[in-house]
Parts: sequence; C-alpha cells; structure tokens
Amino acid sequence: MTAGGHDLTSQVWDVVVIGGGQAGLATGFYLRRSGLRFVILDEQSAPGGAWQRAWPSLRLFSPAQWSSLPGWLMPRDRDAGADEYPTRDQTIAYLAEYERRYALPVIQPVRVEAIRRAGEGFVLETSAGAVQARAVVSATGTWASPVAVDVPGRGTYRGRVLHSADYPGRDAFIGQRVVVVGGGNSGAQIAAELADCADVTWATRELPTFLPEYVDGRYLFEQATARYKAIQEGRTPDPPRSLGDIVMVPPVRAALARGVLHAEPMFTRFTADGVEWPDGRAEAVDAVIFAIGFRPALRHLAPLGLVDARGRVAMASDGGGTRVADAIPLWLVGYGDWTGFASATLIGVGRSARATVEEIIQLLNSRSA
Repeated sequence: MTAGGHDLTSQVWDVVVIGGGQAGLATGFYLRRSGLRFVILDEQSAPGGAWQRAWPSLRLFSPAQWSSLPGWLMPRDRDAGADEYPTRDQTIAYLAEYERRYALPVIQPVRVEAIRRAGEGFVLETSAGAVQARAVVSATGTWASPVAVDVPGRGTYRGRVLHSADYPGRDAFIGQRVVVVGGGNSGAQIAAELADCADVTWATRELPTFLPEYVDGRYLFEQATARYKAIQEGRTPDPPRSLGDIVMVPPVRAALARGVLHAEPMFTRFTADGVEWPDGRAEAVDAVIFAIGFRPALRHLAPLGLVDARGRVAMASDGGGTRVADAIPLWLVGYGDWTGFASATLIGVGRSARATVEEIIQLLNSRSA
C-alpha cells in the first residue's frame, strides 16, 4: 500500500519513527544523513505535532534561538525584542518549514495502533496497514495522554470540565466564572489570560513559585546540560538548583503586575453547580479547567509489555539514554529527562535524537555485517 507517495507496507524499513512533532523531526534530521531507509508516521493531518492542539495564546518558555531544532534556528520576530517568547502559531510555522526544508519523509495522517515483535524487528499495526521495521523510534510525546481528573463529586457537576489539552482560548469563557487548576506554567498562563475577560480563581495544591524574570528555558536547559555532561564523564551531577517553577512569560508577568494572578488552595470537591472550598464555602462556577499535566502517550507499546504503572518504560541506561532496557531495537525520544535530559524541549531534543540515531546505525550495521 502507498501513503503520501511512499510504498509503505510492501517493504521492510530500516527505521520507522512514530510521531511527526519536534522529537520525530529532530530524529529525522539525523536519519536523513545516515543512509538508512526510514519513514516518519504522524497521526496529525498537518505539520506541527502537538503544538496544533495548544491554545492560541500559548508561548514558549525561551526566545526563538533557544527554541530551535538541530540545523536551523527558529526565525525571530523582527518586530519583537531579542528575548521575545515565540507563540504557538510561530512554532507551528517553524516546524512545518523545518519538515519541508529537510524534505523529511513524514506520512500524514497515519495512526500507529500497536507494535509487535517480528523476528529481530517489528510489525506496526497502523491505519494504513501493517508496516515492517528493523528498528523503531517512538516519539509520540505526551499531549495525547492528559492526566485524568480525579476529584470527589466530579460526576455530579453540571458545568463544563476540561483539561488544558482541550482549552480553546479565552473567547469561550468571556463573562463566566472559571476555576483554573494547576500550579505550573500552563495553569499560570491560562489563568493570566482569562483574568482579562472572566471571573477567575486559580486553584493549586501547593503555593506556586515563579522564576526570576532573568531565568527562562535557557537556564533550565543549561542545568540539564550540566547534569548530562557529569553523567557522561562518570561524575555525580549536582542536584538541580530550584529557583521556581513558572517562567515569567509576558502575559504572566503582566497579570502579576496588575495583581490579578494569585493562587487559592485547591477546592475539596465538586458540587452540582460548582465547587466547595477547604473552608466549607460552596461557590457556583461555570467551568473548571485542569492544567495538571500529561503522561507519556505509549498506548501503542502495550503489546510489548514494557509500560509500567507510572506510564514509563525501563531504559537501558539511567543516564538519560533513549534505548529501552529489553535489548530490543526500540528507542524513546522526547518524553522528558528519563529519556534524555531536556528531551521534551525543542532545543534539548536534538541531543537525544543524535545519540539515538548513532546507536541505531551501530546496531543495524552490526546485524548486516
């Protein structure tokens, strides 16, 4: 069967990459110079990966030059300052052009339902048919697997409940009473945006902490790099220095300056028309938005029996390596520090992608010798 101009199901691919977002594209960047036959399968209908599903006003945590994949810096908005944080749409445009610029073989939309062992390689059950591969890189990220809401009374509440993964932007909540749950960057950005148009309460389980204005994703990447180098050199890395959790992107900084962004302790339960707070006070609310994070999107690995109760996979190396522990030709790229330091970031994933492709080349060449 052909898909996207590629003869997908009638040959054995050296490498199949699952996911066409930032991790898949970074892996493709290095694979294109390897001489291996590879393809990238992406369930999205257009370039941009999970960024397509983010809310319109979302901003990155680092300036453009610190938010780039290997080989090509993200273009900077000439009308913005040097430290301006790129928007969602700028990020999608960058990823789409990156895919085109390097002629990466992304096939869309193809959904990978399951992966099964087949000799020394795999058979992937996909929406386009069975695909054979000598090696597989899973780069599906986390956006498709939001953490489930688990609060007493959820079934009785008649209002709107949604996860930040489905937050459509401010216009859907103008004039409403809204509770935003979550003390991280997403919760802060959404609460800051809605503060201009709705009656918003920001609820967190712990008091949120803000990074100093001079600290953003650049500093966080440098921390991860220092830990990576220490482990590579056989040294014990210094514990990460915590300065806070929330990056002071412009909307958050502006909301704090106006005094409209402050957190309340998490409510204890839902009621039929709202929530009940720790002091016993009941409040009617129209919507509750949970910005409580994501789990690795690894459902396609279920037949391999590798995913543990935390939703993770044991890795061959505890030093940020990407190959799974079971000595099979499967690598995980872009899921966070457990699969490569800073690998869930645009600038950090390139390092994991390069190391992954080097390992794949070595393994496949040794099998062909």
